[in-house]
Amino acid sequence: MDLQRSVRAVATASGDGSGGIDWEAVVTAARSATDAGALELTDVERAGYAADVGDARDRLRSVGGLDFDLPATVEVQNRHHWIDANVATFRRVMQPVESEVNVAFPAAVSVFNTGSMAAVLSFLASHVLGQYDPLLLADGDDHELYFVHPNIVDAAAELEVDYPRFRRWIAFHEVAHAAEFGAAPWLSSHLEARMEEALETLSQGGFDRTAFRDLDATMTAVEGYAEMLMDRAFDEEYTDLRRKLDARRRGGGPLTRIARRLLGLGMKRRQYERGANFFGVVADRRGVAAAAAVWDAPVNLPTDDEFDDPARWLARVDP
Repeated sequence: MDLQRSVRAVATASGDGSGGIDWEAVVTAARSATDAGALELTDVERAGYAADVGDARDRLRSVGGLDFDLPATVEVQNRHHWIDANVATFRRVMQPVESEVNVAFPAAVSVFNTGSMAAVLSFLASHVLGQYDPLLLADGDDHELYFVHPNIVDAAAELEVDYPRFRRWIAFHEVAHAAEFGAAPWLSSHLEARMEEALETLSQGGFDRTAFRDLDATMTAVEGYAEMLMDRAFDEEYTDLRRKLDARRRGGGPLTRIARRLLGLGMKRRQYERGANFFGVVADRRGVAAAAAVWDAPVNLPTDDEFDDPARWLARVDP
């Protein structure tokens, strides 16, 4: 890490006079503030990642009753690789807001916005274990799958669980997301539309409550279904992994907990838990494969009320 370089990059940021974000400075600052982590994989580890992903695909297809393929890009990364892979996505998402920026002190605002975005990327790069990336708002239909190796190794040690088993469980979670987007070709465009509606209103100083509610409902379905499916398809004992990872999501030191709140990660945890409870009930009553009806069409996504009453959703989509 080079914190001085990170600070210099932020302090000299230029938003082209608009108060926007200097994305080159974001990358420099985020990478300089983040320990890249080791990525010297043994042949056994490389083979392990490949086997985990392939086995997850086969098990999820069978247990979930889903037809999907793996993304063309499956990478094992360090933290700097993850920053590089995600900054383009952050830039696409923020563009509608940036384009409407009009402030009295653009240079100062640019420094603040650049520093904030660099801090977000640095924090996430140090905590993300794996990521299925549908490349929202990008041209084309490419999807990608990443594993942040040093974070997986560190988390396994922190949680005191077997590293190969933990790595395999994370692979099942990320491939479960690939299963969702593969089974629902409409899902990427649906998320993009909700996101663009919400961001457009924000850029104009408003707040589209309906768009954000729809976005939250969709993400609750995405996260909750993956949680249910990964657990039911996993071919080893997972109870201890689930308990310890849930505690990790809630835990951390005071600064980590504050950062999670500021980044909305508490909402993400709520999406995990609420969605997993919903799909768990559906799977118990009608079977795991029946839960896949949620991906048949956007109209099958549960409403906010249905997340609290799975029987209502079942009566509507599977009478």
